[in-house]
Amino acid sequence: MTATTPDSPRRQGLAALTLAAIGVVYGDIGTSPLYTVKEIFAPHTGVPLDAAHLVGAVSAIFWALMLVVTLKYVVLILRADNHGEGGGLALTALAARAVADRPGARQLLLLLGVFGATLFYGDSVITPAISVLGAMEGLELVTPVLKPYVVPATLAILVGLFLMQRFGTAVVGRFFGPVIVIWFLVLGATGVWHISQQPTILAALNPLRAWEFLSGRGWHVFAAVGAIVLALTGAEALYADMGHFGRRPIQIAWTGLVLPSLALNYLGQGALLMGNPSAIENPFYRLFPDAWVLPALGLATLAAIIASQAVISGAYSMTKQAIQLGFLPRMRVRYTSAREIGQIYMPGVNWALLAGVIAVVLHFGSSSALASAYGIAVTLTMMITTVLTYFVVRHGWSLPAPVAIGATSFFLCLDALLVAGCAIKFFEGGWFPLALGTSLFVVMSTWRRGRQLLMESIRRDGLSLREFVDGLDPRGFPRAQRTAVYAVADPETVPQALLHNLKHNQVLHERNVILTVQFRDEPWVPMEERVTVEAMGHGFWQVRVNYGFMNAPDVPKALELAASHGLAVPLFETSYFLSRETVVPSPGGGMAHWREKLFATMSQNAGGVVEFFRLPGNAVVELGTRVPI
Repeated sequence: MTATTPDSPRRQGLAALTLAAIGVVYGDIGTSPLYTVKEIFAPHTGVPLDAAHLVGAVSAIFWALMLVVTLKYVVLILRADNHGEGGGLALTALAARAVADRPGARQLLLLLGVFGATLFYGDSVITPAISVLGAMEGLELVTPVLKPYVVPATLAILVGLFLMQRFGTAVVGRFFGPVIVIWFLVLGATGVWHISQQPTILAALNPLRAWEFLSGRGWHVFAAVGAIVLALTGAEALYADMGHFGRRPIQIAWTGLVLPSLALNYLGQGALLMGNPSAIENPFYRLFPDAWVLPALGLATLAAIIASQAVISGAYSMTKQAIQLGFLPRMRVRYTSAREIGQIYMPGVNWALLAGVIAVVLHFGSSSALASAYGIAVTLTMMITTVLTYFVVRHGWSLPAPVAIGATSFFLCLDALLVAGCAIKFFEGGWFPLALGTSLFVVMSTWRRGRQLLMESIRRDGLSLREFVDGLDPRGFPRAQRTAVYAVADPETVPQALLHNLKHNQVLHERNVILTVQFRDEPWVPMEERVTVEAMGHGFWQVRVNYGFMNAPDVPKALELAASHGLAVPLFETSYFLSRETVVPSPGGGMAHWREKLFATMSQNAGGVVEFFRLPGNAVVELGTRVPI
């Protein structure tokens, strides 16, 4: 499967792609007006609720959107595409490839990028919770009697959303764009109405008002920044979804609809609070007349569900990429669409996210409380993205050092300010996404290091495949008139499954294929590069199947391509022999003993090779072996 299949979204028209991008890419940042302004003027920030501070706060939001989202992501980072793909792991692979001649720097960038990816999972837990909670809090304005039902209603919606994941998003996805377009039009229209009532709020467009607001806060500026950053959540989605929609539709959607609508709504909330400071209890819903609150609640709920769906799907995609880049064990992947390979469902990830979302909703109980936990993971990810972008600009694009430093240092300073603003919320809930990300980073780095140690052990104790084949007596064993495919991680050593087959069955097959599947650090591998075949003699062939980390692996289909290289692998005359290694932790190895035990546990519970590579289950033979590390 190449990057651009006949059914690929890239073949659709620009207008259709732009509409789809609005629905998927901007759902998260589009729901930020539900809670951002309220949090800036929350009691713990110490920001007075008066006209001067309202203008300054709205100005800070507007210019944060301009500098961080527009200038950094839309103008600069969207140019750093990895064969058309974006996102944390794609950028990591691009930066690591840019310093391929320096192994130490490459390894460091890989680990840094993986840590940034793990922080995304914290966002995947918090975004559904805060978005749906923020929408459901409108029930309190319909009637105070409904306040006790905010959390139960939130949980019911979220549980239903996660339960529906196994059916795929193909049908629902068609409605994402139109619903979010209506949402942004409503955001803009309500903003325009209130701006017309208090046009003095337009002074917020002056960047000096943002500077005066921030500099006048003194050390309390970090509390204000920690709330302002809520307006930027979802910015990473612009880059992460580039492979699905392309750069131009994402840029057009942002500049043509999303940015103007968000700016108008934040200006409108500021204008509302100028005339009615008591609306601070929920400035978003107070933008609407009382009779319109219920329809606004319904629309906000739909927008929150769409925002949640985007990060859930993103978590599936991120996990699949991490597996194929060698940072996580195999997990069960279900493809929910026969047309779009990007639409997947991962049951293990789904239920883990649901458990996390339920836990944070019950623990925090309100969008205001969750805002304390929100932001620190996002801003750290933004900072890591900036660091990786420097290496791409400097070493990948070969631009002069002053240009590369100038292009990224300004954004790095902004990122540092945002991280500092969120860091003060550490003990109020900011610890949660950091703890989750750190735990996942330990798991992912342990798996990668464990696989390296496992391969070293196999090479150290294994037999050389070339020597084995060259010394083979063709008449030494009976030959079964079938094809045997031995899937191995190391193509230079004799597969353990082959040795077991010889030992127990005293037979060789007529054709023996030593198969290695390799995932490159690029998103797509075209069909013409998918398979390489080398004849070794005596009925042995080495076959390497190459995939990108966005490709969907299908080994039998890939082996059909071997026919053009002189090797026929008949579907109904082929058996697949797999070695299932039982990892035995041993003292004095390359990892701490507890990490070896963790790796052994993950290895034991890893998903099956059969499902992951789409092997025919009735043609697979698994043989076990113990490997000490």
